[in-house]
Amino acid sequence: MINPFWNPTEHRLRALWRLVLQVFILILSIELPVSILRLIFHGIPGKQYQILDTLTLPVLTLVGIFFSLWLAGLLLDRRPFDNFGFHFSHKWWMDFVFGLALGAGLMLSIFLVELAAGWVTITATFQGGTAGLPFIPAFCISLVLFLCVGLYEEMWFRGYFLRNLAEGFNLRIIGPRTALLLAYLVSSIIFGLLHAGNPNASMLSTFLLLFAGLFLGLGFILTGELAIPIGFHITWNLFEGNVFGFNVSGTTPPGTFIQINQSGPTLWTGGAFGPEAGLIGLAAIILGSLAIYLWVKANQKTAPLQTQLTQYLRQVDA
Repeated sequence: MINPFWNPTEHRLRALWRLVLQVFILILSIELPVSILRLIFHGIPGKQYQILDTLTLPVLTLVGIFFSLWLAGLLLDRRPFDNFGFHFSHKWWMDFVFGLALGAGLMLSIFLVELAAGWVTITATFQGGTAGLPFIPAFCISLVLFLCVGLYEEMWFRGYFLRNLAEGFNLRIIGPRTALLLAYLVSSIIFGLLHAGNPNASMLSTFLLLFAGLFLGLGFILTGELAIPIGFHITWNLFEGNVFGFNVSGTTPPGTFIQINQSGPTLWTGGAFGPEAGLIGLAAIILGSLAIYLWVKANQKTAPLQTQLTQYLRQVDA
């Protein structure tokens, strides 16, 4: 009889229970320090509280997710942290720089298309926007925010969640290739659904964020590393909100180089949610996916699916 909780071959919990327990660790790792810090901030005047909360929340989230992955890797997954997509090397950093350039370039293309169509009008430059802060400190807050978001969302969604799903789906009747593709799809669906509660979200934005999740996961399943997804995620958000003045997944970040008024059909522009919720954003994602495939193929001479992500290859002692 198959034990539904324990894998005797791998000497660890099965994938479902690893994921459940990791989420529990994650919640404790984030909510506890955030709650304590907000108690400390209690009584601080509104503007200062807003600044402190905006600055510290993403940092605490990053630390919490890093800690939860390290602990889950040690106790549940029984693998070192670098196996979540951080085998640093010259190639890793080259892929990271490519991801940074790709995110910035695609957002520049979106802005230029909407500008040429007359759907955006530049109204101001170098605006602060957070509790009356001037541009530079407001921009620095956003920079910290998007650095943290790019790291912690990719660490969890792709590095941990997708990988564990792939191992769980890798049954004899499914096989490694199909297991990886299933994990890729399921993790992208959940990525979209978890953004459904964002400000200005809609059924369309949630659906199109599925494709954003697929796009972000593509570099991971083709290289086995998080360099491209992290790099792209950082600059897509940063250039979207702080350079070109669009909303980022429904929110307006502080510190924008360009402040805009946006018009045009929401179906194309994404409206108040941001370009990722419009067809122009979808077109950019398709072009970006092709660019990632060609980049990986050029550097590896091929671009196969990294089916080793479905296999448990290494143990560490708890």
